[in-house]
Amino acid sequence: MTVYPQFLNLVRLIQTLFCFTVSLALVCIRTIMNFWVSTDRCEDEDDLVCEYDSTWDMEDTESDSDEDNSTGRTTVCGGGLTRFFSKTVAKDTYHYGYSWRRNTQAAKDMQNYRRGYPDEARYRQYLGMAEEEENMANLQFYLNKKRSEPDGVYIDEFHQDWNGHYEKLERVHSYIQWLFPLQEPGMNYMAQELTMMEIEAFCNNEKAKQRLLTSYKMMLDFYGITLVNKETGEVKRSANWEKRFENLNRYTHNNLRITRILKCLGELGFPHYQAPLVQFFLEETLVHKNLDRVKQSVLDYFLFAVRDKEQRRKLIEFAFEHYQRNDEFVWKYPGVRG
Repeated sequence: MTVYPQFLNLVRLIQTLFCFTVSLALVCIRTIMNFWVSTDRCEDEDDLVCEYDSTWDMEDTESDSDEDNSTGRTTVCGGGLTRFFSKTVAKDTYHYGYSWRRNTQAAKDMQNYRRGYPDEARYRQYLGMAEEEENMANLQFYLNKKRSEPDGVYIDEFHQDWNGHYEKLERVHSYIQWLFPLQEPGMNYMAQELTMMEIEAFCNNEKAKQRLLTSYKMMLDFYGITLVNKETGEVKRSANWEKRFENLNRYTHNNLRITRILKCLGELGFPHYQAPLVQFFLEETLVHKNLDRVKQSVLDYFLFAVRDKEQRRKLIEFAFEHYQRNDEFVWKYPGVRG
């Protein structure tokens, strides 16, 4: 009878030693793999930055027009630029695992936008969509001559009847494509994509632009933000910002809407409004620690909607300075290691 409990204790000891050995082996394997991934990942990430992001090109143009459209790669990948990043990051840190990889899909999407949707333009040219371009449904909507579909609302009616109706603005998903049209499809298949001809006509029409400004201010109010200066695009918190931020944090599909709004501002005559709005979201997420569920979209999408390259650089530098851990910041200047 005394042998049996001793045997059980021996079995338990063997099991414990076995589990400890396996755990130790797994830790060693994971450490080796993470080191391998980290060094490989750095090279891949530099390639990613070079291929899908011209922010750190030597050419200081206002857009990504200096990119080689035949290859999609930047002509110079940050050559010769000395950035402040290396001064603040510890030299002996590594990026372990996959958690801090840059979002490749986001980088591709935002580069495609900044370059003016070259593939979509070629596709439309191939199909010969001249009749649709002449239709200019988005411009007609903003001239109050066409109703949105499927809601059946003129733009002036929308501004009058929907403004401040937060539940309706949250619940209905078909209006955002009409308020902020792009050269890319959205969830509303009844909305039409912008065309180059339409963009030119829209930007030359002051009535359409003023209505777009009204739409922008209405959506800012929905998010708890107020436009302070029409000339510069400066924004600040609204009086009811806490409740609106709570809604923004709860319903993350609004991150997609804000990305669309930023893109549309760049397309239809308000590119100087992009950086102030992105700056606002960087301060709220990284400095004031609000909007935790918006932060990733701010860094992956909002930042790279800004077409002015110099402004984009300054915004990335600001984000880096205020990011909680510099060694995890993957949106930095290519070639700088964590």
